[in-house]
Amino acid sequence: MDLKGKVALVTGGATGIGEAISRALAQSGASVVINYNRSAEAAIQMVADIEQQGGQAYAVQADISRYDEAERLVKETIERFGTINIVVNNAGITDDALILRMQENQFDRVIETNLKGVWNVCKHAVKPLLKAGYGRIINITSVSGMLGNAGQTNYSAAKAGVIGLTKALARETASRAVTVNAVAPGFIETAMTAKLPPEIANAFKAQIPLGRFGGCEEVAQAVLYLASPHAAYITGQTLAVDGGMAMR
Repeated sequence: MDLKGKVALVTGGATGIGEAISRALAQSGASVVINYNRSAEAAIQMVADIEQQGGQAYAVQADISRYDEAERLVKETIERFGTINIVVNNAGITDDALILRMQENQFDRVIETNLKGVWNVCKHAVKPLLKAGYGRIINITSVSGMLGNAGQTNYSAAKAGVIGLTKALARETASRAVTVNAVAPGFIETAMTAKLPPEIANAFKAQIPLGRFGGCEEVAQAVLYLASPHAAYITGQTLAVDGGMAMR
């Protein structure tokens, strides 16, 4: 997975799954722009870690739900490293509630970040990707967008929308050899799942054929493959990293 000379932008790249993706790309030789909204300390520390290991990284604060900030993020990436080759749309939020209790602003916030934010970044990145001669877009969706999840009408709708966006954009960019794919994590070991009571965690694991939660690094390796030259003939696909939950 040699990505030397490639420039990667990872939204929400400072914590959780995004952190694992940023580190995996850097370890494979890519120069990585780590986007964050509020996790400044984590982003700055990661840049220091990557540089200490001989890699190149740069942190950029931007709220990708805002069209103009997504534009600035892409411009800063190109200004810093001269080009852009890989975009990983990982940034996302949750604001769960059953629809009877969910407020309109809860729905809007999640759609604006998790779906519109992906579109914003793709909108501004696609032209330079087409010009770069090597282009990969990997959108992080979720098994919730494939199966639905009670209490997440906003999140499931946004993540299902990301899958549709991925397929449509893949058709638009295929003639120029820019691939667009999605990765759909299932239950992954993060700070959020670590807070689950043991009985709830075990109930979730019982729904997973492999019987365990996944690791952030396992998601990162799937992204790394799709970002690499080895995946040049794969586009418009959604790869579930979920232990078999969404088996089809």
